[in-house]
Amino acid sequence: MLKKYSLVITAFCMGAFAIPASAEVSVGSMAPEIEAVDVMSGEAFKLSDHKGKVVVLEWTNHGCPFVVKHYGSGNMQKVQKEALAQDNVEWVTIVSSAPGRQGHVTAEEAKAIVEKEGASVSAKLLDETGEIGKAYGAQTTPHMFVIDAEGKLAYMGAIDDNSSPNPKTVEGAKNYVLAALSDIAAGKPVEMAQTRSYGCGVKY
Repeated sequence: MLKKYSLVITAFCMGAFAIPASAEVSVGSMAPEIEAVDVMSGEAFKLSDHKGKVVVLEWTNHGCPFVVKHYGSGNMQKVQKEALAQDNVEWVTIVSSAPGRQGHVTAEEAKAIVEKEGASVSAKLLDETGEIGKAYGAQTTPHMFVIDAEGKLAYMGAIDDNSSPNPKTVEGAKNYVLAALSDIAAGKPVEMAQTRSYGCGVKY
């Protein structure tokens, strides 16, 4: 059973760190523009309209075992709520799975997943062409980015420091996103500004 589970994880995560980005992004640089339709409201979303806000970007794929780890355990929902409880913070979830690839969803399906999981998001965007994901160099699900109020990348990488797919490992893990938000709120440079993301490869 363990061997079978390991094979499933391997199949989902092949190429997780081998996806070339079409643009170079780095901490301290201006975050690439994002324009898409928010499936939750049906309205247009444009990142530059949210300047002055701290924006968390979460790349997701509802079928990825590492995403399931965080949502199935309630960890991602907890982190989202803690983040959104802070002043001036927004949380945007992005799906970059291409049509015909694992993890691709329609707008209706994406909205239903948010509601079923009890997620707290400011917006959820579909990136079927992969343009947004490649602009950021998003390689895995989850892959996290924090954009400060000036529109600059303040953090990019993993959600936490435990790359196991086991849901039990979320307890006690250091959450890099919440740590970054805490540093930003305190007016300090983000201490751990970049880490290596882990998870399933984005299905461009």
